[in-house]
Amino acid sequence: MTDNAHGALFRRIVPHQHSRVTYAELFFDLVFVFAVTQISHTLLAHFTPLGALQVTLLFLAVWWVWVFTTWITNWLNPEKTPVRLLLFAMMLGGLVLSTSIPKAFDERGLWFAIAYAAMQVGKTIFLWLSTPPSRPRTRMNAVRIATWLSVSAVFWIAGGIAEGQPRLMLWAIALVIEYMSPAARFWIPRYGASSVADWMIEGGHMAERCGLFIILALGESIVVIGATFAELAWTTENVLAFVSAFLGSIAMWWIYFHIGAVAGSEQLSKSSEPGRLARLAYTYLHMPIVAGIIVAAVADELVLKHPGGHSDLKTVTSAIGGPLLFLFGTILFKFSFRGFLQLSHGAGIIALCVLAWFASELSPLMLSILTTAIMIAVAVWETVSLRSDPAE
Repeated sequence: MTDNAHGALFRRIVPHQHSRVTYAELFFDLVFVFAVTQISHTLLAHFTPLGALQVTLLFLAVWWVWVFTTWITNWLNPEKTPVRLLLFAMMLGGLVLSTSIPKAFDERGLWFAIAYAAMQVGKTIFLWLSTPPSRPRTRMNAVRIATWLSVSAVFWIAGGIAEGQPRLMLWAIALVIEYMSPAARFWIPRYGASSVADWMIEGGHMAERCGLFIILALGESIVVIGATFAELAWTTENVLAFVSAFLGSIAMWWIYFHIGAVAGSEQLSKSSEPGRLARLAYTYLHMPIVAGIIVAAVADELVLKHPGGHSDLKTVTSAIGGPLLFLFGTILFKFSFRGFLQLSHGAGIIALCVLAWFASELSPLMLSILTTAIMIAVAVWETVSLRSDPAE
């Protein structure tokens, strides 16, 4: 390829101008609808301390491969055929990854590791080869990223070959390496670390991509609610549980999208260092938001199937933990660009912690109704307070 052909694969970033999300990116995201479903079902089937730890590790891997791909497609142009082919290849890897999730700590561990490592290293090498010599800083940044991901890939493959606790430890090391890499600015010997200028992105596109992933996670919760309710006898308790779960999903959508998502996108687009803000707000702080939605979906299924009696530990943990993770993520996400902690979110976190003290004495239905009421109160409080005082 000529230098011009290489450079043609990059987006043309115009300051303060929003690049739309392409159909190829939306098509790619369909694989992660399946991945989110697999994660929630695996958590439901293995709701033990060890199972929760394993599912958390798998979730962190799924999120990381998706968000790294989002960074790549923020730099490269998915309207170009080579980049589209990259996304299609990533979809194949994503399907292998997703289908391996339920048995990733059993017989399909090596398949999960190979798919993950191939996706991470493969797309970064593609970025490296697609970067023309006329962009030496971008090219060097791709080399740094590929180096870190190649090191972590060794631990992924070794973990896939190992069994039991060694697999968990090796994969945990691999994730620590990858999650540390942006914070370390991909420092490598001799060449040092990248600069924030090397992470120039189109802010509106990044914000929209992460918002769409939130929609995917919320869509999974809607599917769980609908599919579970369709199989049940429509008693008064089940109908109330159905309504409560649905309203809880709406409250989560409202808290994230009504004000926060737009404000975050505008701030990212106007930022003089969009790469730094995107690394914090969209790469790291969106993890608890998505995790909270997934855990809440598990709670919805548990409550719908067993609305009566006392709430067991599994129901309490998911019903409280899901909204708690979600609010924890959103309060930090909004703090990253607003500069102040949202009082409504803090009050919601405190209310959920108080509810946790006597949650086991409540029926699953009542617990669901109360957690939903707290989330609705947070949404209304934020809407009213920011409407009356935008600077609050």
